[in-house]
Amino acid sequence: MAENAPDGMDAPQGQPQYHGVPANALPLTAGEDRQWATLAHFGGILGCVPALLIYLIFRDRGPFTAQESKEALNFTLPPTIAAVLANILVILPAVGNLFAVLATAIWVALTCFAVSAGIRVNHGQPHRYRFNLRWIK
Repeated sequence: MAENAPDGMDAPQGQPQYHGVPANALPLTAGEDRQWATLAHFGGILGCVPALLIYLIFRDRGPFTAQESKEALNFTLPPTIAAVLANILVILPAVGNLFAVLATAIWVALTCFAVSAGIRVNHGQPHRYRFNLRWIK
């Protein structure tokens, strides 16, 4: 019987006991902070999901990432919702083509703004979108 086994449980012979990993994640380096902030903006090409994931995972690990991923999320959320609705309304027989064009225009505009912001953030400069609802504080 292993002497250090928790709760009287035996550890396998010759195997070290599992102690786990600390729950605290390490802070991001300056380069990683800028990288994740940049990816949050470039992720706007795919809608609001990349910015949301980066915000939720890295907001406590880097201040620049927290600021820029929140900005990107606030900017990409309304157009993503509008594009999803437009893509759903494409099935309407009379006006489906109009909604297809609208969904494409939303995606093209979102892509242009996201790439522009991502390039600026990659140079270490914070970016504020001119027209942003800022739902997430």
